[in-house]
Amino acid sequence: MYIGYIIFGIFALISWIISSSLQSKFKKYSKIPIPYGMTGKQVAEKMLHDHGIYDVQVISTSGQLTDHYNPLSKTVNLSEGVYSSNSVAAAAIAAHECGHAVQHATAYAPLTLRSKLVPVVSFASNWMQWVLLAGIIFVNSFPQLLLAGIILFAITTLFSFITLPVEINASSRALAWLSNAGITNYETQEPAKDALKTAAYTYVVAALGSLATLVYYIMIFLGRRD
Repeated sequence: MYIGYIIFGIFALISWIISSSLQSKFKKYSKIPIPYGMTGKQVAEKMLHDHGIYDVQVISTSGQLTDHYNPLSKTVNLSEGVYSSNSVAAAAIAAHECGHAVQHATAYAPLTLRSKLVPVVSFASNWMQWVLLAGIIFVNSFPQLLLAGIILFAITTLFSFITLPVEINASSRALAWLSNAGITNYETQEPAKDALKTAAYTYVVAALGSLATLVYYIMIFLGRRD
């Protein structure tokens, strides 16, 4: 049991460090304006239109770093600090979210698979903690319960790893377009790349942390006393 706490503690610490770094870089790059002074909203709309996408709406959402693309409503949701800002950070984040819209429009395979898994992952996320807890308590008398919890957790772990190529590809599309469209130049391209790279690390840590925890539960299951 202590191994589980150690694993959780290590990845929680790494996640906190990366999250703090992301917040710091967002604050730093939010002070660097991009050429032509386009806002995040304008950057997003231009990227969408440059890719022939006219049925996706760019809207403002509350919070900080709450930016996301919603394939169901076909909206690029930009946080208040991104929507109206003309900074490098805003341009990078806006372009990244539009990268997901481009993936959706082109039926990018990992995104399609990820979207199909959402209902299953939602079900697994709602039940796995309770099933795992009960499974650990009754591991020797009813091991099938822990096995069911492991399967549910494995689904969420798989989802985390499928998310990685989706996020990395969205950033690659964003950075290529920002440069080719002249939104960023030789001075602002690197900060944009750095901001998106740091954001990608959060997904990598989440996936690895989920895998490590999954292995831990499997060890408990295999080490039970029959």
